[in-house]
Amino acid sequence: MQFRSDELTLEGHLALPERIPSAGAPGFVICHGFPTAAIGADRSGQSYHSLADRIAEAKGAAVLAMHYRGCGGSEGDFSLGGWLRDIEAAIDTMAERDDVSSVSVIGFGTGAALSICAAASRSHVRAVAAVAPPADFSDWSSDPEQLLEHARSVGAISDPGFPDDFEAWAGELSSIQAVIGAGDLAPRPLLILHGQDDELVPIFDSRIVADAHGSAELRVIQGAGHLLRYDPRAIAILLGWVDRLRYNTSVM
Repeated sequence: MQFRSDELTLEGHLALPERIPSAGAPGFVICHGFPTAAIGADRSGQSYHSLADRIAEAKGAAVLAMHYRGCGGSEGDFSLGGWLRDIEAAIDTMAERDDVSSVSVIGFGTGAALSICAAASRSHVRAVAAVAPPADFSDWSSDPEQLLEHARSVGAISDPGFPDDFEAWAGELSSIQAVIGAGDLAPRPLLILHGQDDELVPIFDSRIVADAHGSAELRVIQGAGHLLRYDPRAIAILLGWVDRLRYNTSVM
């Protein structure tokens, strides 16, 4: 499916259950991480289509696996603020559907941090599951020129003239922080998953995000690295979390 964010048309994979209750199905937005050099921006996020299908089929949910601007066929070029607005637009798109009764967000890596921040700005978001969220983007903000070059190399930025305001583009890297968003999200439920041996995002990041929230559920996957999307233990925890949201009507 397609949806709009700012003036851009974004792509997403919408998975629907076979049967939808008259009151609507619980809705979820899945947010992928930053593209890797091996996969590139064009194919980034495609593996989450199957996860969306699995949640829809097994849990009776409506699931949108979205692609940010500059990724997976979506228009535009990467900016951190732009990706944040893209998640907000995906949340709003799902909330407007007549067949969706509630909206929660599942994010991975960069998408996990942005999911927390986007949900904090949308009071109708029911809950967030964040997989390996960086507490902030200080590594990127310390060398924005390198990030810009990396984003170009993986295809997340294709316009040679982008950004037209580099200082504003770089400023978003320090202003957007999951550790702040987590406090604003509370007391709504926050599940955080992190691999014990994650070499890309230190487990300390998840701990301080959990502390900032105050009542987050932090689950550490022993012996796991960063790519928890492919860890069956992490996926089992996510599916259990979806079940708890389905049957716990007190979580709003």
